[in-house]
Amino acid sequence: MKRDDCTGLATGGNKARKLELLVADALATGSDVLVTAGGLQSNHARTTAAAAARVGLGCVLAFNSDAPAKTEGNQLLDLILGAERRFVGPLAMDDLNEVVNRIVEELRAANRKPYLIPVGGSSPLGASAYVGAAEEIVADLGHDDVLVITATASGGTHAGLAARLGHGRVLGIDVGAFADAASIVRQLTIDVAVLKGLPIPTGQPHVLRDQVGDGYGAPTAACREAIRLAAQSEGLLLDPVYSGKALAGLINLKPATMEAKAIVFLATGGAPALFTSRYEDWLAEANPRSA
Repeated sequence: MKRDDCTGLATGGNKARKLELLVADALATGSDVLVTAGGLQSNHARTTAAAAARVGLGCVLAFNSDAPAKTEGNQLLDLILGAERRFVGPLAMDDLNEVVNRIVEELRAANRKPYLIPVGGSSPLGASAYVGAAEEIVADLGHDDVLVITATASGGTHAGLAARLGHGRVLGIDVGAFADAASIVRQLTIDVAVLKGLPIPTGQPHVLRDQVGDGYGAPTAACREAIRLAAQSEGLLLDPVYSGKALAGLINLKPATMEAKAIVFLATGGAPALFTSRYEDWLAEANPRSA
């Protein structure tokens, strides 16, 4: 298991790797405020707020929902971290980057120097952080005969891994954030490979959609069982939006799908969502081990 839930920075997660590069670029270009967007319980938004606070930049976060009745989970952390939160109403995740563009123009008109970070930090620069993560995996194992399994949403983590390892060595479990995650990963992998001077991987991204359920963030029985399995066998907390569904996808795989010397599950973080009212009753439903 690759524990990217332990990367530090306000409970950690895969976004810390991307933000290390993105925030460095923001500082190098003289920016004074980070602008990004995500879902109501966005881990990316929370980590961006923490990164901005750490280096003394402003932070504006846009969410594709109405203002919540209760400030909890990542929203509470965003508030503690000092970010400006904007609730832009229900929108498809695919439309959020246009909202970010409008906020950037508004800030420029007010003589600010905004730095635009796309949803998930999944620009070529942000995604290229996962070339480094792939190098770490290869170095730890001593070979590259590996299959890495990860949640796939905005595509940056998946694309960075694939740019180094190839499409055949990365399997994404789609969590339903975007309409066509595979297409996003395909183009972003090319962009990352070009940026890093790597050969462009052949073939197509491997993305499975069997764990989406009723949509992005929607609870499923398989996800709940995966969360319990990780917690009760490893003391590992997986979230209900990303890594819980990714582990459920791994559990559901046929052995022939996993032809590699090593299988690596990437835990991408997101534990604050466990402590929200949306998932409280679902997670607390009868558990055979607590009878």
